[in-house]
Amino acid sequence: MRLTAQRRLVLQEAFRRSAHFTAEQLHEQFHNAGVSVSLSTVYRTLGLLSQVGLIREVLQCRGMASYETVFGQDHHDHMLCVRCGKVIEFRDDAIEELQRKICREHGFTATEHRLGIRGICRECLAAEHHEDQ
Repeated sequence: MRLTAQRRLVLQEAFRRSAHFTAEQLHEQFHNAGVSVSLSTVYRTLGLLSQVGLIREVLQCRGMASYETVFGQDHHDHMLCVRCGKVIEFRDDAIEELQRKICREHGFTATEHRLGIRGICRECLAAEHHEDQ
């Protein structure tokens, strides 16, 4: 992968973030800072960074993918609110053990797994309940 100046900016901005991010958020950050990086360049660069394992796509919601950096991250899974787009990270040892058990039962060696749950977060449910009253 050739690291142009614009790709370098996308890489740097992605690694500055500790939370999940979308291509649109990175593009907006560049736009607000007066930096010229096209949305298509952001998308292509995130795709390349994902291919080489520096970032990973977490989940998609409303046609937008959320990403996170890989380095320094312990394994975790995700819940995604389909209303507000909030991403909640979690780890559950019982789920991890169940996956290992299922792999053993099938003589399967896992090299990666992702668990993503889509639904509605507590805040959106509360707001919905409040609107119904």
